[in-house]
Amino acid sequence: MKTPLLLGSGALDPVGSAARSPVIIAFLVFIGLCLLWVLAVASQDEHPERLCTADRSLSPVFNGFALAGEYITVVTLFTASGAIALFGYDGIASAVDSVIALGVLLLLARRIRDSGCHTPGGLFSLGVSGQGPRTAAAVVTLVITIPLLIVQLRAAGISAALLIGMSSDAAQVTCTVLMGCLVACFAAVADLRGTSFLQVVKVPITLVTLAVISLLALRRFSWSPGDLLSAAVDRSAAPDGYLSRGLWAHTAGLGPLNTLGDHMVVILGMAMMPHLILRVAASRSGRAARRATSIAVGLTGAFYVLLITAGFAAAAVVGGEAIRAVDANGQAAPILLASGVLDHGATARVVLITAVACVAFLTVLTAVTSVTFAAAVSLTHDVLTRTGRPLNDTGEVRVLRVAVAGLCLAGVSLSASLHRYPVEFLVTFSLSVAATCVFPVLIYSFFWPGFDRRGLLWSVYGGLLLCVVLTFFSPTVSGTEYALWPDVAFDWYPFHTPGLISVPAAFLLGWLGSRRSSAEAGRGSRRLHTTV
Repeated sequence: MKTPLLLGSGALDPVGSAARSPVIIAFLVFIGLCLLWVLAVASQDEHPERLCTADRSLSPVFNGFALAGEYITVVTLFTASGAIALFGYDGIASAVDSVIALGVLLLLARRIRDSGCHTPGGLFSLGVSGQGPRTAAAVVTLVITIPLLIVQLRAAGISAALLIGMSSDAAQVTCTVLMGCLVACFAAVADLRGTSFLQVVKVPITLVTLAVISLLALRRFSWSPGDLLSAAVDRSAAPDGYLSRGLWAHTAGLGPLNTLGDHMVVILGMAMMPHLILRVAASRSGRAARRATSIAVGLTGAFYVLLITAGFAAAAVVGGEAIRAVDANGQAAPILLASGVLDHGATARVVLITAVACVAFLTVLTAVTSVTFAAAVSLTHDVLTRTGRPLNDTGEVRVLRVAVAGLCLAGVSLSASLHRYPVEFLVTFSLSVAATCVFPVLIYSFFWPGFDRRGLLWSVYGGLLLCVVLTFFSPTVSGTEYALWPDVAFDWYPFHTPGLISVPAAFLLGWLGSRRSSAEAGRGSRRLHTTV
């Protein structure tokens, strides 16, 4: 089964043979500096709590930049800008949802930090006894994390192969494996404080690079934003529908209810990612967590404004058909734009492409490490150290390191194995699980004293089952040209994501489970009273 990526054709080499060697050398030097920095700042602390939360000592400004960096991933940088370049309005709507998601996190940030918990398992256990809630949280965290690792590592391999001018399937898989192994080495020695420094550095580098690319593109249109937008519409793959809803093939024709479900999943799912919960928990206080999230909202808003501009610039400078010829989902748009805004042979062009390559590697390095580290912390803290022989602090840290490396290597293996399949739907699946299984539990735990263990387990496992079943029978898996199995059709569920059904159902299951516990407790009290 072939994915709709056409990089394997080798039809386009955006870097060019003359510039390739300087770009690769500069890129490798940057990788070496990043790894040296990681080793230099790697913590030797053997206390798990301090290792995972940086001793809750991160200042609001520092943590705000780091939280904004968590939102700048290889998927958002390449896929979101490509979606804007190819699909116009639909891509912009997705970018706006991501900023709103931080607004949702802002509403809960203080309560998350004041709870004293830094994993979903700890939050699930607020007022609820037993190992069951922690185990459920660890299961959900792994279900969220592994699909994200697959998609992010795959996008990293594709972009790296394009940058070195070797875009065959074999080259893409090789680049995926190499990038994944580098990230695994980094993640195995990293801690929250070390990754925070790279997240903070990544934000200004990314913003400046996007700003420079956008300004260079704007210069080609005599500094007129209106001319650039007109050119983007004219050179898009569908000029008549570029600024209207429904151009993206994945959601075209599915109706307004599907759009509502998509918005719900992206907003709630991106707010409830385990690595964001860990980041908020590292703040000095609840007030500091709220301030850090406010700072992150502003920085992330600036990032998406520049990303939208870069998406329009890519459509105007490169053209929708040229972008689609390289990648049907537009993931190559930033690289093609950086290659097209300056003349071939110019030194500035080599510098700009190198900057894009470095930003791409930095986003992969930080995003994959953050996601993996948070998942390993949840698995270690909530399950592995509680279900077997008790471990001392050194033993728990050792188990954490092994879990990080194991998750990274599992992600690399799955990403390489599934390279030829269209697995982009895994991102929306992860977001759906986060929106369905984490958000309702946190809302009930923070705001409803009657929420109990049975309600939590019903909500989590019932919501997870609905996400799996509805996704499997959705148009993303069968029956459409972009599906995992396009040649068969069992897509009886009519929407792109399960959120429209699964999120309300998870709330309902949590309420029903808790009410049933209360009713049983009431009957037990009456029987005891009658006996007495």
